[in-house]
Parts: sequence; structure tokens; C-alpha cells
Amino acid sequence: MENDNTSSFEGFILVGFSDHPHLELILFVVILTFYGLTLLGNMTIILLSALDSRLHTPMYFFLANLSFLDLCFTMGTIPQMLYNLWGSDKTISYLGCAIQLYFVLALGGVECVLLAVMAYDRYAAICRPLHYTVIMHPRLCGQLASVAWLSGFGNSLIMAPQTLMLPRCGHRRVNHFLCEMPALIGMACVDTMSLEALAFALAIFIILAPLILILISYGYIARAVFRIKSATGRKKAFNTCSSHLIVVSLFYGTIIYMYLQPANTYSQHQGKFLTLFYTIVTPSVNPLIYTLRNKDVKEAMKKVLGKGSTEV
Repeated sequence: MENDNTSSFEGFILVGFSDHPHLELILFVVILTFYGLTLLGNMTIILLSALDSRLHTPMYFFLANLSFLDLCFTMGTIPQMLYNLWGSDKTISYLGCAIQLYFVLALGGVECVLLAVMAYDRYAAICRPLHYTVIMHPRLCGQLASVAWLSGFGNSLIMAPQTLMLPRCGHRRVNHFLCEMPALIGMACVDTMSLEALAFALAIFIILAPLILILISYGYIARAVFRIKSATGRKKAFNTCSSHLIVVSLFYGTIIYMYLQPANTYSQHQGKFLTLFYTIVTPSVNPLIYTLRNKDVKEAMKKVLGKGSTEV
């Protein structure tokens, strides 16, 4: 056991896609491209939300939180991924793996709750329009955002140490491209049933409960939209909510598959590609999804760019 602990603290080898070396250069280029798009898109959303007074509303406050979250998530995972894809060195230190695991779990949990909060904001805007500013006052928005961040980091504070303390009998090869909980649990040389049960129980509160709240919110929203007599009003309400629904579908589709199944049924190859999807694709398309259907963001961008060109 002493040797096991020693080898564990030496660090890990992230196998990644090294069994498909012909894919590594292609993936490096693809991931680097999406990384640039993620940084550009999400920083744009944050800056526009801060600079344009028309975007000082609850919806854009939560959207800026989502963009900041996506920035943190990608900056905490993709640089290590690019480093491992570029060269022959696939190692990551024990401390680096621990930090990465903690933030991947934490930020994933924050996004689950934040998407539920954003669904509630849309419910209040469409189903209670006359009381919207009273319901979604700045103090409540701050409290709801705090709940999202605290619940995600609290969940990770429980699960990350439990996962890292599992005996691995000297195994250092992580069959993944980042330190993710299912892959690390799969390396354990002991029965992990109790840890998996704890993870499932916490996932009910972090993943399933927010998803149920989202579905309930959109059930009420759908009923309210169908009651709108004006075709223009229905279209506006649909456009407002469809962006959020697309983001929810992309995110939850992969997360539920990854974290709500037993470790012994976990497919490493499918897990890698699904993780790749929500690590690089989802954060990069979120700003695109919201801006393409959002007139306010387009107008704010024109205003900011117009000011910039005038100053020049």
C-alpha cells in the first residue's frame, strides 16, 4: 500500500488518444481552433454585458456567468490537453490532476444549477411579465448565482478527495485525456460501489433536480406561449427560449451519459469523445447560439464596434 501511495503522488499518465497517433495532430488543430473560438466568443459576451446598459438585465447577468464559467472550464482543461497532444510527454502531476478534477467537477455542477436558474428567469419573463422586475430583482439574481456556484464547488469538495484517495495498486495510466471522475474511479483496485452510490446520490441534486426544474419551467412556458394570440409574440417568446433549450440539450445529453451510469458499464472510447464534445464544442457554441438568435446582443455589438471605429 505504501508503494501504491508513493506511485500515486508521482503523478499520472494521460493516455488520451495515444492509441490513435494519426488522430493526435488533427485533434490538436481542431481543439486549438475551438479553444480560440471559446475565448473570443465568451469574452465578447462578458464585455458586451458589462459595457452596454441595455444588457444590464437578469438574463444577461446569468449569461455572463455562463460565459465566465465556460472560460474557466476551458482554460483549466484544454491547455493540458494541447500539451499532451503536441508531444510525446503525456504526464500530469498529482497536484495538477487533483486541481483539474476538482474544477471539472465543480464547474460542471455549477453549469447544471445555473441552467436551471436561467430557465426560471425565462419562466418569470414569459409567464409573469408584469411582475418580472419585482421577481428577478438584483439581490435575488445575485443569490441565485451564488447558489449555483456554491452548490457546484460544494459537490466537488466532497467527490474530488474521495476519488483521489481510492487505492490504485500502482496504476498510473489514466485512459482519458483529462483527470475525470469516471476514468479515475475505473482505475481503482478496490470495490467502488459505495463511492458510486454517493456520486449518484449527489448527482440527483446536482444534475437531475435542476433538469426537472428546467422541464417544469419550460412546461409552463410552453403553455403560456400557446396562449399568446399574436404570431409575432409567439415567435419572439420562442426565439428567447430556444437558445437556452439548445444549450441545455447539448450539455445535459452528455453529462447524464457520463455521470449517471455505473463505472463498470462506462465505455472509455465513447467517454473520451463525449468529454471532448462538452469540453471544447459546447463552450464554443454557447455564445454563437445566444448571439445568432438575440437581437439585443447584435445591437450591442454594433454599438460597441461602432464606437470603436468612430474613436479610430
